[in-house]
Amino acid sequence: MFSMLGAGIAGLVAAPYLQSGWDKFLGVASRTDPTGLTGLLPNPGGFRYYSVAASVPHKDETDYQLKVDGLVDRPATYGLDALRALPQTRVVGDVQCTDGWRVPKTPFEGVLLSHLLDAAGVRPEGKAIRFTCFDGTYSESLTLAQARRPDVLVALKMEDKPLTYDHGGPVRLYAAPMYFYKSAKWLSGISVTETVIPGYWEEYGYDIDGWLDGADRSV
Repeated sequence: MFSMLGAGIAGLVAAPYLQSGWDKFLGVASRTDPTGLTGLLPNPGGFRYYSVAASVPHKDETDYQLKVDGLVDRPATYGLDALRALPQTRVVGDVQCTDGWRVPKTPFEGVLLSHLLDAAGVRPEGKAIRFTCFDGTYSESLTLAQARRPDVLVALKMEDKPLTYDHGGPVRLYAAPMYFYKSAKWLSGISVTETVIPGYWEEYGYDIDGWLDGADRSV
């Protein structure tokens, strides 16, 4: 009995380390898996790891830049320190993928997208936003009204920690009321456009809006 109890306690102690190791393995494996089959592997932490690019560079304080341009009066480029210096907002929402996995009540923290748009001065003809990423491949879109919601962030933290590379760090989009494919990883560009330009997965038939079932769609 005591040996079983000891094994159980050891398992509980080791669990966080085993989970961390499995998370790292999935992250590395997914980045070198052209088939996407690593997305089918079980992950007790809930998250899966996806990339549509063959490789993605690492960015940090020394070389990360986020450009805000397009139909704006004041184009701008932000480094990590500049983004961190802006007012930060915390949003807690469910992370849900079209594949069916879900991580409830996940906290994200960062700069309201509306704050960056207001600072840039959106021109009257600007009606939508196109997001690009430093993987060189992925893109996403929102209408201007969606982008101005109070639950849409340029996120710097997830689960109260700086965004890791595998989770799209150092900066990603977080659109709380939408499926997670709308929350573009490795965010590098925010461009105001006249019309919605379908993102990467929308070109393959995904819903352009991507609302979660039961989400509050009011803007």
